[in-house]
Amino acid sequence: MAAGQSAASPAADARLARLAQRAADTGSLGVIVRADSGDGKPVEIAKQAAWTKDDHTLAAGDQFRVGSNTKTVTATLVLQQVAENKISLDDTVEKWLPGVVKNGDDITVRMLLNHTSGLGDFLLTPEFLPSLTGQEKRTWRPQELLAITPEQDPPAEPGETYSYSNANYEALGLILEKATGSSLAELIKEKITGPLKMNDSYLATDADWNTGGQHVTGYEPNAERLKEILSDTVYLPDGVGFAGPERPDDNVDTSAIDPSWSWAAGGMVSTAADWQTFLTALNSGELLPEAQLKQMRTTVDAPEEGGGYGLGLMRVDTDCGTVWGHTGGLPGYSSEIYTDATGTRSVAVFSNTNFGIKDKAAATANKALVEAATCQMLGKAQPSDRPAG
Repeated sequence: MAAGQSAASPAADARLARLAQRAADTGSLGVIVRADSGDGKPVEIAKQAAWTKDDHTLAAGDQFRVGSNTKTVTATLVLQQVAENKISLDDTVEKWLPGVVKNGDDITVRMLLNHTSGLGDFLLTPEFLPSLTGQEKRTWRPQELLAITPEQDPPAEPGETYSYSNANYEALGLILEKATGSSLAELIKEKITGPLKMNDSYLATDADWNTGGQHVTGYEPNAERLKEILSDTVYLPDGVGFAGPERPDDNVDTSAIDPSWSWAAGGMVSTAADWQTFLTALNSGELLPEAQLKQMRTTVDAPEEGGGYGLGLMRVDTDCGTVWGHTGGLPGYSSEIYTDATGTRSVAVFSNTNFGIKDKAAATANKALVEAATCQMLGKAQPSDRPAG
């Protein structure tokens, strides 16, 4: 690793702020960073592109759609039921959801949790894409999403390979509700957000935001720019884009797109501080017995995630050390939230665009910010921000 600033100093904090502003100006649009090295003095930064201030002045405590970070909460709830012998990781999906999931006799709860079920994803299917972009206003039930879920491409037998799919966690949400007799929202409040006093965190049930707190405005590229950004990875027909008011620099405001379809796979709203409270409690053993935490951290290879994937928890191997957590992405919202192995140190980086940071320059600036924030959280010297060459 290149030489850099000391781990915790005013100079390091200032450098992190510069990287955050650079990311915002390069395409992330708005950035929240919270790095806690365990000394009781977390660094909180909120930076944004100048034009976005006309819509919303970003603050470090703003509510944010944390997307697939929700999977870690869902997995925690499942493992709590495992600890109470109400669910087994080796139970088949068919046992809990007869006829709901294809090949349910061969797929186990463990396979759903670590994405080795062989299920594909419904996200880009023709039936669902208009809802993802907000062009179609439809409330999807989890059973309906599972019904349109395709096979993994290329096909794989259950338990064979890792392939990330939101369908796995839609099924887990249904299993939780059947096993407990409670709704997922009730379980989250009773088992997670209530005991941990996560007062700015909840499961979204529609497009509305909780009026009790200020929320981040999300943006995505308009249809023309979106097609250009994704041209190397996904074919989008002309005109496919996100619904919302037009904003400067070929963006649209996606804040009003309903995320409730994501449910157990990605439906939670939270803040950087709240979510770090959750991850710290989880990794320090407050929410799960040692046996279940060990199961959660037993990973399969997942190079695309930067290391491995356990039961709703990513292991990411960085230049400064191994961290545990998850990432999240919904229209207008991208997040990475990690802790060290003990839960003592934590870091969150939020950007108020998801597809916008897939642009090459924006992706580079965002990666540099995440790496620097992670190193600072771990108490390691940050990589240099001087351009190479």
